[in-house]
Amino acid sequence: MKVFSYDSTGSKSLVDYENFTFSGGEEHVRFNAANFSGSIKIEIFERLTTSSKMVRLMIAVDALKRLTNDRTPIELVIPYFPYARQDRVCVEGEALGAAVMANFINSLNFSKVTIWDAHSDVSPALINKVTNVEQISLLERSEELSQRLLQGELTLISPDAGASKKTIKISEKFNGVPEVIQAQKVRNLKTGEIIKTEIIGDVKGKSVLIADDICDGGRTFIELAKVLKSNGAVEISLFITHGIFSKGLDVFEGLIDRIYTTDSFKPANEFKNSNTISLQIIEM
Repeated sequence: MKVFSYDSTGSKSLVDYENFTFSGGEEHVRFNAANFSGSIKIEIFERLTTSSKMVRLMIAVDALKRLTNDRTPIELVIPYFPYARQDRVCVEGEALGAAVMANFINSLNFSKVTIWDAHSDVSPALINKVTNVEQISLLERSEELSQRLLQGELTLISPDAGASKKTIKISEKFNGVPEVIQAQKVRNLKTGEIIKTEIIGDVKGKSVLIADDICDGGRTFIELAKVLKSNGAVEISLFITHGIFSKGLDVFEGLIDRIYTTDSFKPANEFKNSNTISLQIIEM
């Protein structure tokens, strides 16, 4: 967790603080009042990827509010919004995880909450005072990728219907130069299991870019890459906003040539490189 203090000139400074976890699992955070003497705004940046980080955030906010007599606005930047994929109740007895997390964030009463590339429209609708940084704004920070799209070197692949709107936005941002081809998953109507992946369009001889918001284990992109290769795609790149990559990058070897992602889920130094895949991390 990083905490920044802003002064009246708009200058931003990183604040040192004390924190540790007691043997019983409780989080401890302590700030120095001198670091906030001229502060007009406080910003907290955190990757909320574990429950302990959520508790630490809650403790930190309480400490800051007590220290400033609740007079200094506190903003939160959480690039990856946890539980975003639990944005509907699919089976009776499940929780609506996105709403639970949004309620937690709202209870801390931030003056502004910034998230990156929300998984769906549900999360931004549930979070108070939220700003959602769109996928295209993040993708544009890669000069290499932007140039390739602008010059028409890449054909955009939307991996499913849910990603279609965002993929079209990318093409529009680059003056409609990149062609957009839609992929779709065919599911077993009884089990919901993906039976096969289909693409609606011609990729023979083309370099393609798959764009989506989250990659966890990567099965969706592995199966899609297989279909793209079998249909003649000569180079396959992948842009992912939130690169979890829980099974590493090795699972993509021989299928995907380049991966572009941000450091929203983990710092750049925690990514494990692949011998055969070019990895570019867009650091914020």
